[in-house]
Amino acid sequence: MAELVFFSGTMDCGKSTLALQTAYNHERRGMRGLLYSRNDRAGTGRLSSRIGLESRAFEVDESTDFWKAVARERTDGREVDFLICDEVQFYTEAQIEQLARIVDEIEIDVFDFGITSDFMTRLFPGSARMIELADRVEVLQVRALCWCGKCATHNARTVDGAMVTEGKQVVVGDTDAGKAGYEVLCRYHHMRRMTASAARAAKQLPLGEP
Repeated sequence: MAELVFFSGTMDCGKSTLALQTAYNHERRGMRGLLYSRNDRAGTGRLSSRIGLESRAFEVDESTDFWKAVARERTDGREVDFLICDEVQFYTEAQIEQLARIVDEIEIDVFDFGITSDFMTRLFPGSARMIELADRVEVLQVRALCWCGKCATHNARTVDGAMVTEGKQVVVGDTDAGKAGYEVLCRYHHMRRMTASAARAAKQLPLGEP
């Protein structure tokens, strides 16, 4: 029976690596799939991981209709056995519903990968709808680590190393970015806005200085 599966986790926990591995495992068994991503770090039309794995993928935008895309492939005589959908937090709620319809009516497995919450700890609309509709939600077991060594559970947006808590929900960046980027933190340090840079600065302050 086909399933809609959501693999979730913080940044740095290996979601895109698992997406590429899942595609590879199915292709080895003679299956054909469609790979999708949005706002990938490697650029438009790519699905990449931080450990160097990369593949071509269809770029998702607001006009993407997954139902029509699969129907077009099948009408043209090309089998579609599974879908890999990365960065689903950026998909629209309607697109998530299209993926659920593909599972239910065409009986194709759809494997989805993404983070659940933004830098303000608010659920992305796409992720929220995925959680509501998915047959299974799997939290990845690879632990991303906060600078303190604890398990990282939150994504922080940073500017020049300082955590920011205001701004647009979607700003494309990475955890190894320069001036503006992201950092994964444990809940304790996220709530206290204590990034690695801030922690280093605090240790360098003279005694008695706030």
